[in-house]
Amino acid sequence: MDELKSLSKEKQEEVMSEADSLDYPVWIDEKNKIDEVEFCSWFVNRHPMKYVGGLFYDINGIMKDERLTKEIVDVLKPYVKSNIVRKAKQIVEALRYETLADSLPKYIDRVHFRNGTYFLDSGFTTQKEFCSNRLPVNYNADAKKPVTWLKFLDDLLYPEDIVTLQEYMGYSFIPTTRAQAMFLLTGNGGEGKSRISFVCRNLLGDNMNLGSIWKLSSDRFCLADQEGMLLLVDDDMKMDALSDTAKIKATVTMEDKMDLERKGQQSYQGYLYVRLMGFGNGVLTALYDKSDGFYRRQILIKVKDKPKDRIDDRNLSEKLALETEGIALWCLEGLKRLVANGFHFTISERTRQNQEELRREEDSIMDFFLSKGYITFDKDAVCTTKDLYRAYRDYGEANVVKVRSETAFSKEVRQLASKLGIEYVKNVSIGARSARGYKGLYVNHTMKDNPFVGR
Repeated sequence: MDELKSLSKEKQEEVMSEADSLDYPVWIDEKNKIDEVEFCSWFVNRHPMKYVGGLFYDINGIMKDERLTKEIVDVLKPYVKSNIVRKAKQIVEALRYETLADSLPKYIDRVHFRNGTYFLDSGFTTQKEFCSNRLPVNYNADAKKPVTWLKFLDDLLYPEDIVTLQEYMGYSFIPTTRAQAMFLLTGNGGEGKSRISFVCRNLLGDNMNLGSIWKLSSDRFCLADQEGMLLLVDDDMKMDALSDTAKIKATVTMEDKMDLERKGQQSYQGYLYVRLMGFGNGVLTALYDKSDGFYRRQILIKVKDKPKDRIDDRNLSEKLALETEGIALWCLEGLKRLVANGFHFTISERTRQNQEELRREEDSIMDFFLSKGYITFDKDAVCTTKDLYRAYRDYGEANVVKVRSETAFSKEVRQLASKLGIEYVKNVSIGARSARGYKGLYVNHTMKDNPFVGR
């Protein structure tokens, strides 16, 4: 062996003596070199695994490269006396191709726990199967009620909003984006929102990433980092308005392959089913996208104000960790309720109002249509697009709000037409003028020229 040349004569004899006493496996040839092809075949037969989307998976879920390398090093130790880590890493690279697979099964009717499988319609079995994600927590039907967790939530949220969080945390147990929503929790700071992130980590382990929603929207490599993940938690949302919302909207709703890119690699088509959860002291806004498509994907819940006399429990994280199995059962209740409701979340009236308020604050167009004095709805009236935009600009100047461009305004109003109860018409006539416009309202400053007013 070449490695022996660098050793002393006594050490060489010691190594050779040890080698003579070993029964060499089939993956070491007559020159005492490792046959990587044979090793990979032997190893995979001994430890079944698959390589999908840049990650190794075995029957217990995601297997990090470091853990796999360590296992290979332990196998090689009796036979290799130098450069063992380098050899193990070479074998890991070979295993990527030996175990490469297009995808893993993605079941939404069951949850894969560390000790077995929980079927939503029939209960728990200790049998395991290859799956996209396995939770690092045991299913324990006899787990104690998580009283510390429930007390924490009672202090943080209103009761009708707790059920929404319960459903969303359960939703993160299965690999699907069918509910098409991200979960955002906002407050003034110091309420303890980030404890939820800690609990999610206990439940999901390596199936969850801590990151930035803002980065997800702007970094072309960040999407690929979410492949195989159940949840991305942003526990300190950046309040800068998003310049591009396309990736966020696609991530929340995509149920097919999408384009992913890793540094130094050719882009490829891969599946994402990561859910987004964000905590912050403000709301998630867009610089240019004021469409309903962006805002309707958000579940925006405001937390209770922190009591001035509250004394924070410095041991809360440790107490919550002890309740992980009980919290998992609590999440399962939310998941089953969500599935029974056709993947529609239970949303409180308070939260609906929060979302509508956000929509209006961020979009001066909707606020304009809800204002008084500029336009009047009348099923028989008509107005031109030009007159409608002029009234919108007057509204913006009077209320000191930023108005959008004429093109953006026209596009948005056409999308909102049915919701507003108006109809886009390519050719309307008001007096001697004929232009594109809308039926169902008139602009107040043109009332005397509108032949439809007063009918």
